[in-house]
Amino acid sequence: MSSSIRQPSDMLVTVFGGSGFVGRHVVRALARRGYRIRVAVRRPDLAFHLQPLGNVGQIHAVQANLRNRPSVVRAIAGADIVVNLVGIMHQGGRQRFDAVHGFGARAVAEAASAAGVERLVHMSALGVSADSGSAYARSKANAEAAVRDAFPGAVILRPSVMFGPEDQFFNRFAQLATFMPVLPLVGAETRMQPVFVGDVAAAVVKAIEGAATPGATYELGGPETLTVREAVKFTLDAIRRRRPVVGLPFSLARLQGLVLEIAHTLSLGLLPDSLRLTRDQVELLRHDNVVSDAAIAERRTLADLGVAASGFDAIVPTYLWRFRQKGQFEPPPQVGSGAHGAEV
Repeated sequence: MSSSIRQPSDMLVTVFGGSGFVGRHVVRALARRGYRIRVAVRRPDLAFHLQPLGNVGQIHAVQANLRNRPSVVRAIAGADIVVNLVGIMHQGGRQRFDAVHGFGARAVAEAASAAGVERLVHMSALGVSADSGSAYARSKANAEAAVRDAFPGAVILRPSVMFGPEDQFFNRFAQLATFMPVLPLVGAETRMQPVFVGDVAAAVVKAIEGAATPGATYELGGPETLTVREAVKFTLDAIRRRRPVVGLPFSLARLQGLVLEIAHTLSLGLLPDSLRLTRDQVELLRHDNVVSDAAIAERRTLADLGVAASGFDAIVPTYLWRFRQKGQFEPPPQVGSGAHGAEV
Protein backbone atom coordinates (compact mmCIF):
# COMPACT_ATOMS: atom_id res chain seq x y z
CA MET A 1 0.00 0.00 0.00
CA SER A 2 1.33 3.41 -0.97
CA SER A 3 2.28 5.64 1.93
CA SER A 4 0.75 8.58 0.02
CA ILE A 5 -2.82 7.37 0.60
CA ARG A 6 -4.46 9.67 3.12
CA GLN A 7 -6.69 8.37 5.86
CA PRO A 8 -9.76 10.27 7.14
CA SER A 9 -7.93 11.00 10.38
CA ASP A 10 -5.35 12.94 8.34
CA MET A 11 -8.00 15.25 6.88
CA LEU A 12 -9.79 18.25 8.33
CA VAL A 13 -13.38 18.96 7.29
CA THR A 14 -14.93 22.36 7.94
CA VAL A 15 -18.72 22.11 8.23
CA PHE A 16 -20.65 25.37 8.06
CA GLY A 17 -23.98 25.03 9.86
CA GLY A 18 -22.92 21.83 11.61
CA SER A 19 -25.12 22.38 14.66
CA GLY A 20 -28.43 22.38 12.79
CA PHE A 21 -30.89 19.62 11.93
CA VAL A 22 -28.87 18.29 8.98
CA GLY A 23 -25.54 19.33 10.43
CA ARG A 24 -25.77 17.12 13.48
CA HIS A 25 -26.23 14.05 11.30
CA VAL A 26 -23.44 15.09 8.95
CA VAL A 27 -21.03 15.66 11.85
CA ARG A 28 -21.95 12.26 13.32
CA ALA A 29 -21.40 10.51 9.98
CA LEU A 30 -18.03 12.21 9.46
CA ALA A 31 -16.93 11.41 13.02
CA ARG A 32 -17.74 7.74 12.53
CA ARG A 33 -15.54 7.72 9.44
CA GLY A 34 -12.68 9.18 11.47
CA TYR A 35 -12.41 12.69 10.02
CA ARG A 36 -11.29 15.65 12.09
CA ILE A 37 -14.15 18.13 12.08
CA ARG A 38 -14.25 21.89 12.49
CA VAL A 39 -17.83 23.04 13.01
CA ALA A 40 -18.28 26.65 11.88
CA VAL A 41 -21.31 28.29 13.52
CA ARG A 42 -22.42 31.74 14.65
CA ARG A 43 -22.63 30.61 18.29
CA PRO A 44 -19.95 28.01 19.15
CA ASP A 45 -21.27 27.84 22.72
CA LEU A 46 -24.47 26.32 21.31
CA ALA A 47 -22.57 23.56 19.51
CA PHE A 48 -21.12 21.78 22.54
CA HIS A 49 -23.70 19.00 22.14
CA LEU A 50 -21.77 17.82 19.06
CA GLN A 51 -18.58 16.89 20.89
CA PRO A 52 -19.85 13.56 22.30
CA LEU A 53 -20.49 12.44 18.71
CA GLY A 54 -16.76 11.86 18.23
CA ASN A 55 -13.60 11.08 20.13
CA VAL A 56 -11.89 13.58 22.41
CA GLY A 57 -10.61 16.48 20.32
CA GLN A 58 -12.09 15.14 17.06
CA ILE A 59 -14.84 17.79 16.84
CA HIS A 60 -14.12 21.46 17.44
CA ALA A 61 -16.50 24.41 17.09
CA VAL A 62 -15.36 27.82 15.82
CA GLN A 63 -17.15 31.11 15.28
CA ALA A 64 -18.12 32.03 11.72
CA ASN A 65 -20.86 34.06 10.12
CA LEU A 66 -21.47 33.73 6.38
CA ARG A 67 -22.20 37.45 6.22
CA ASN A 68 -18.66 38.13 7.49
CA ARG A 69 -16.00 37.11 4.96
CA PRO A 70 -12.97 37.24 7.32
CA SER A 71 -14.66 34.78 9.70
CA VAL A 72 -15.37 32.44 6.76
CA VAL A 73 -11.74 32.60 5.64
CA ARG A 74 -10.52 31.80 9.15
CA ALA A 75 -12.90 28.84 9.46
CA ILE A 76 -11.61 27.36 6.20
CA ALA A 77 -7.89 27.94 6.80
CA GLY A 78 -6.06 24.61 6.87
CA ALA A 79 -9.11 22.55 5.90
CA ASP A 80 -8.94 19.84 3.25
CA ILE A 81 -12.70 19.66 2.64
CA VAL A 82 -15.54 22.15 3.12
CA VAL A 83 -19.25 21.43 3.55
CA ASN A 84 -21.79 24.26 3.51
CA LEU A 85 -25.14 23.33 5.08
CA VAL A 86 -26.32 26.81 6.04
CA GLY A 87 -29.85 27.74 5.03
CA ILE A 88 -32.87 29.55 6.41
CA MET A 89 -36.60 29.08 5.73
CA HIS A 90 -37.72 32.44 7.13
CA GLN A 91 -36.24 35.91 6.84
CA GLY A 92 -35.76 38.08 9.88
CA GLY A 93 -33.46 40.91 10.91
CA ARG A 94 -30.16 40.64 9.06
CA GLN A 95 -30.83 37.00 8.21
CA ARG A 96 -32.07 37.56 4.67
CA PHE A 97 -32.27 34.98 1.88
CA ASP A 98 -29.89 36.90 -0.38
CA ALA A 99 -27.41 37.47 2.45
CA VAL A 100 -27.32 33.92 3.81
CA HIS A 101 -27.89 31.91 0.65
CA GLY A 102 -26.40 34.15 -2.04
CA PHE A 103 -23.63 36.20 -0.43
CA GLY A 104 -22.84 33.47 2.10
CA ALA A 105 -22.55 30.65 -0.43
CA ARG A 106 -20.27 32.76 -2.63
CA ALA A 107 -18.11 33.71 0.36
CA VAL A 108 -17.62 30.05 1.29
CA ALA A 109 -16.92 28.93 -2.29
CA GLU A 110 -14.46 31.73 -2.97
CA ALA A 111 -12.63 31.18 0.31
CA ALA A 112 -12.49 27.42 -0.34
CA SER A 113 -11.07 27.99 -3.83
CA ALA A 114 -8.48 30.48 -2.57
CA ALA A 115 -7.40 28.07 0.19
CA GLY A 116 -6.89 25.21 -2.28
CA VAL A 117 -9.55 23.02 -0.69
CA GLU A 118 -9.80 19.58 -2.33
CA ARG A 119 -13.59 19.25 -2.29
CA LEU A 120 -16.59 21.46 -1.62
CA VAL A 121 -20.07 20.08 -0.95
CA HIS A 122 -22.92 22.59 -1.04
CA MET A 123 -26.40 21.85 0.31
CA SER A 124 -29.23 23.30 -1.75
CA ALA A 125 -32.87 22.20 -2.06
CA LEU A 126 -35.01 20.31 -4.54
CA GLY A 127 -37.08 22.45 -6.87
CA VAL A 128 -35.01 25.65 -6.76
CA SER A 129 -35.20 27.90 -9.80
CA ALA A 130 -33.88 31.31 -10.77
CA ASP A 131 -37.32 32.27 -12.14
CA SER A 132 -39.37 30.87 -9.25
CA GLY A 133 -42.10 32.94 -7.66
CA SER A 134 -40.54 32.11 -4.28
CA ALA A 135 -37.75 34.33 -2.96
CA TYR A 136 -36.36 31.32 -1.08
CA ALA A 137 -36.13 29.20 -4.25
CA ARG A 138 -34.61 32.05 -6.27
CA SER A 139 -31.97 32.73 -3.61
CA LYS A 140 -31.06 29.04 -3.47
CA ALA A 141 -30.69 28.95 -7.27
CA ASN A 142 -28.53 32.07 -7.17
CA ALA A 143 -26.42 30.43 -4.49
CA GLU A 144 -25.83 27.41 -6.72
CA ALA A 145 -24.73 29.70 -9.56
CA ALA A 146 -22.35 31.55 -7.23
CA VAL A 147 -20.83 28.28 -6.04
CA ARG A 148 -20.39 27.02 -9.60
CA ASP A 149 -18.72 30.31 -10.59
CA ALA A 150 -16.22 30.27 -7.71
CA PHE A 151 -15.65 26.50 -7.37
CA PRO A 152 -16.63 24.68 -10.60
CA GLY A 153 -15.91 21.23 -9.17
CA ALA A 154 -18.24 21.64 -6.19
CA VAL A 155 -20.85 18.92 -5.64
CA ILE A 156 -24.33 20.31 -5.04
CA LEU A 157 -26.95 18.24 -3.21
CA ARG A 158 -30.66 19.01 -3.55
CA PRO A 159 -32.72 17.07 -0.99
CA SER A 160 -36.50 16.91 -0.94
CA VAL A 161 -38.31 17.50 2.36
CA MET A 162 -36.20 15.84 5.04
CA PHE A 163 -37.55 13.79 7.93
CA GLY A 164 -35.95 12.73 11.18
CA PRO A 165 -36.47 13.14 14.95
CA GLU A 166 -36.19 16.95 14.88
CA ASP A 167 -37.81 17.58 11.49
CA GLN A 168 -40.16 20.46 10.75
CA PHE A 169 -42.46 18.40 8.56
CA PHE A 170 -44.06 15.40 10.28
CA ASN A 171 -43.42 16.91 13.72
CA ARG A 172 -45.16 20.11 12.66
CA PHE A 173 -48.36 18.35 11.62
CA ALA A 174 -48.31 16.20 14.75
CA GLN A 175 -47.89 19.26 16.98
CA LEU A 176 -50.77 21.05 15.27
CA ALA A 177 -53.02 18.01 15.72
CA THR A 178 -52.54 18.15 19.51
CA PHE A 179 -54.35 21.49 19.88
CA MET A 180 -56.22 22.25 16.66
CA PRO A 181 -59.64 20.66 16.05
CA VAL A 182 -59.26 21.09 12.28
CA LEU A 183 -56.08 21.03 10.17
CA PRO A 184 -56.15 23.61 7.34
CA LEU A 185 -53.78 22.35 4.67
CA VAL A 186 -51.86 24.36 2.07
CA GLY A 187 -50.91 22.51 -1.11
CA ALA A 188 -52.83 19.39 -0.11
CA GLU A 189 -52.25 17.68 -3.47
CA THR A 190 -48.62 18.79 -3.90
CA ARG A 191 -46.36 15.77 -4.21
CA MET A 192 -43.22 15.26 -2.13
CA GLN A 193 -40.52 12.63 -1.84
CA PRO A 194 -39.45 12.73 1.84
CA VAL A 195 -35.83 11.73 2.40
CA PHE A 196 -34.32 10.58 5.69
CA VAL A 197 -31.85 13.12 7.10
CA GLY A 198 -29.43 10.29 7.90
CA ASP A 199 -29.40 9.33 4.22
CA VAL A 200 -28.64 12.93 3.26
CA ALA A 201 -25.73 12.89 5.71
CA ALA A 202 -24.50 9.65 4.13
CA ALA A 203 -24.70 11.34 0.71
CA VAL A 204 -22.48 14.16 1.99
CA VAL A 205 -19.88 11.63 3.12
CA LYS A 206 -20.08 9.80 -0.20
CA ALA A 207 -19.52 13.07 -2.06
CA ILE A 208 -16.55 13.86 0.15
CA GLU A 209 -15.02 10.48 -0.51
CA GLY A 210 -15.26 10.71 -4.29
CA ALA A 211 -18.48 8.86 -5.15
CA ALA A 212 -19.94 11.99 -6.75
CA THR A 213 -18.97 13.42 -10.10
CA PRO A 214 -17.15 16.75 -9.57
CA GLY A 215 -19.35 19.65 -10.63
CA ALA A 216 -22.55 17.59 -10.62
CA THR A 217 -25.86 18.36 -8.95
CA TYR A 218 -27.59 15.44 -7.21
CA GLU A 219 -31.29 15.29 -6.38
CA LEU A 220 -32.04 13.36 -3.20
CA GLY A 221 -35.44 11.82 -2.59
CA GLY A 222 -36.78 8.91 -0.58
CA PRO A 223 -38.31 5.71 -1.98
CA GLU A 224 -41.92 6.92 -1.66
CA THR A 225 -43.77 9.79 -3.32
CA LEU A 226 -46.88 11.11 -1.58
CA THR A 227 -49.05 14.21 -1.39
CA VAL A 228 -49.07 16.57 1.55
CA ARG A 229 -52.57 15.32 2.36
CA GLU A 230 -51.29 11.73 2.48
CA ALA A 231 -48.40 12.79 4.71
CA VAL A 232 -50.86 14.39 7.16
CA LYS A 233 -53.06 11.28 7.15
CA PHE A 234 -50.00 9.14 7.88
CA THR A 235 -49.06 11.48 10.74
CA LEU A 236 -52.54 11.31 12.25
CA ASP A 237 -52.48 7.52 12.05
CA ALA A 238 -49.06 7.45 13.73
CA ILE A 239 -50.20 9.62 16.66
CA ARG A 240 -53.66 7.94 16.76
CA ARG A 241 -55.72 11.08 16.52
CA ARG A 242 -58.67 11.98 14.33
CA ARG A 243 -58.80 15.44 12.80
CA PRO A 244 -60.68 16.80 9.79
CA VAL A 245 -58.26 18.02 7.11
CA VAL A 246 -59.40 20.98 5.03
CA GLY A 247 -57.49 21.80 1.86
CA LEU A 248 -57.08 25.55 1.36
CA PRO A 249 -57.09 27.27 -2.04
CA PHE A 250 -53.84 29.14 -2.64
CA SER A 251 -55.54 32.53 -2.61
CA LEU A 252 -56.82 31.90 0.91
CA ALA A 253 -53.51 30.34 1.92
CA ARG A 254 -51.64 33.51 0.91
CA LEU A 255 -53.98 35.53 3.11
CA GLN A 256 -53.34 33.11 5.97
CA GLY A 257 -49.60 33.50 5.39
CA LEU A 258 -49.90 37.28 5.56
CA VAL A 259 -51.88 37.14 8.80
CA LEU A 260 -49.36 34.78 10.40
CA GLU A 261 -46.45 36.95 9.26
CA ILE A 262 -48.07 39.93 10.99
CA ALA A 263 -48.80 37.83 14.09
CA HIS A 264 -45.16 36.72 14.21
CA THR A 265 -44.00 40.34 14.07
CA LEU A 266 -46.49 41.59 16.67
CA SER A 267 -45.59 38.74 19.03
CA LEU A 268 -41.91 39.72 18.79
CA GLY A 269 -41.07 36.32 17.35
CA LEU A 270 -42.86 34.35 20.05
CA LEU A 271 -45.33 32.69 17.69
CA PRO A 272 -44.79 28.88 17.90
CA ASP A 273 -42.85 27.47 14.95
CA SER A 274 -45.68 25.04 14.25
CA LEU A 275 -47.93 28.01 13.45
CA ARG A 276 -45.46 29.89 11.27
CA LEU A 277 -46.36 30.18 7.60
CA THR A 278 -45.21 32.80 5.12
CA ARG A 279 -46.52 33.79 1.71
CA ASP A 280 -43.20 32.64 0.29
CA GLN A 281 -43.74 29.15 1.70
CA VAL A 282 -47.22 29.12 0.18
CA GLU A 283 -45.61 29.83 -3.19
CA LEU A 284 -43.21 26.91 -2.70
CA LEU A 285 -46.12 24.57 -2.06
CA ARG A 286 -47.57 25.29 -5.50
CA HIS A 287 -44.99 22.97 -7.05
CA ASP A 288 -44.16 19.29 -6.59
CA ASN A 289 -40.96 18.50 -4.70
CA VAL A 290 -39.79 15.27 -6.32
CA VAL A 291 -36.66 14.01 -8.07
CA SER A 292 -36.72 14.96 -11.76
CA ASP A 293 -36.69 12.51 -14.67
CA ALA A 294 -33.48 14.16 -15.87
CA ALA A 295 -31.68 13.41 -12.62
CA ILE A 296 -32.78 9.77 -12.79
CA ALA A 297 -31.69 9.41 -16.42
CA GLU A 298 -28.34 11.10 -15.78
CA ARG A 299 -27.68 9.03 -12.63
CA ARG A 300 -27.70 11.97 -10.25
CA THR A 301 -29.74 10.49 -7.40
CA LEU A 302 -29.25 9.14 -3.91
CA ALA A 303 -28.88 5.59 -5.24
CA ASP A 304 -26.18 6.73 -7.67
CA LEU A 305 -24.15 7.92 -4.69
CA GLY A 306 -24.39 4.43 -3.23
CA VAL A 307 -26.97 5.25 -0.55
CA ALA A 308 -30.06 3.05 -0.12
CA ALA A 309 -33.00 5.33 0.68
CA SER A 310 -34.89 4.68 3.92
CA GLY A 311 -38.70 4.68 3.93
CA PHE A 312 -40.46 7.17 6.17
CA ASP A 313 -43.11 4.68 7.28
CA ALA A 314 -40.60 2.68 9.32
CA ILE A 315 -38.85 5.66 10.92
CA VAL A 316 -41.36 8.45 11.52
CA PRO A 317 -43.55 6.55 14.06
CA THR A 318 -40.46 5.96 16.23
CA TYR A 319 -40.36 9.64 17.14
CA LEU A 320 -43.98 10.73 16.75
CA TRP A 321 -45.24 8.57 19.62
CA ARG A 322 -44.72 11.52 21.99
CA PHE A 323 -47.71 13.25 20.38
CA ARG A 324 -50.10 10.44 21.29
CA GLN A 325 -52.46 11.16 24.17
CA LYS A 326 -50.76 8.53 26.34
CA GLY A 327 -47.34 8.70 24.74
CA GLN A 328 -45.53 5.43 24.17
CA PHE A 329 -48.08 3.65 26.37
CA GLU A 330 -50.96 4.40 24.02
CA PRO A 331 -52.51 1.03 23.21
CA PRO A 332 -52.84 0.12 19.50
CA PRO A 333 -56.29 0.57 17.99
CA GLN A 334 -58.55 -2.47 18.27
CA VAL A 335 -59.36 -4.38 15.13
CA GLY A 336 -62.56 -2.98 13.57
CA SER A 337 -62.48 0.19 15.67
CA GLY A 338 -61.78 2.40 12.67
CA ALA A 339 -58.69 4.28 11.54
CA HIS A 340 -57.26 7.27 13.39
CA GLY A 341 -56.38 9.00 10.14
CA ALA A 342 -57.57 12.24 8.68
CA GLU A 343 -61.18 12.84 7.77
CA VAL A 344 -61.11 14.57 4.42
